[in-house]
Amino acid sequence: MQLAYLAYLKQNWGDELKDCRQGFTRISLIWKSAAAQNHFSESLTSLELIFLPLSGKVWEIPVCYEPEFGSDLSSLAGEKKMTAAALINLHTQPYYRIHFFGFLPGFFYLNGLDPILHTPRKSIPSARVPKCSVAIGGSQTGIYPKESPGGWHLLGQTPLSLFDSLQEPPVWGSAGDQIKFVSIDSTQFRDWKGIQPCLQYP
Repeated sequence: MQLAYLAYLKQNWGDELKDCRQGFTRISLIWKSAAAQNHFSESLTSLELIFLPLSGKVWEIPVCYEPEFGSDLSSLAGEKKMTAAALINLHTQPYYRIHFFGFLPGFFYLNGLDPILHTPRKSIPSARVPKCSVAIGGSQTGIYPKESPGGWHLLGQTPLSLFDSLQEPPVWGSAGDQIKFVSIDSTQFRDWKGIQPCLQYP
């Protein structure tokens, strides 16, 4: 639905918009003029969207879930009354859909987390989340592209480079693409540091 709205807005209202920002369930529009905003509001009663097929791309993302890379995995597994291995298995089973990028440039917001793993954000955020951390917050899982504060529960880290401002586009994935996490060990993590992601399906 969001992708259909975005395509419609860019095609029909692009010249009237200063910015169009995609969220998890919303789209925020910044208009160049009040007249354009009013004209758009009036047009909504007759709006007909063409639903777009979702992307077939699946990006394979290696993740090291060992304790030095996922500081919250053990405690979260305890809360869920399961082993760390069982939690990792649940986290690597789904194909996640990229909904949007936000919070930080290139921060992946992913939908598809097993309901068993849904966990409220931390009541006290961490002052330092390592770059490329894979984490859970609420009903979502995500990937931090750079070191920052954060309130999500850290499960592991990927050796991939997630955001490069010198590249065009700076993020290799797109909204609508899918992500498949694959568990790796610390030796593989260090060997693969900075590699580009692999397309499981083109």
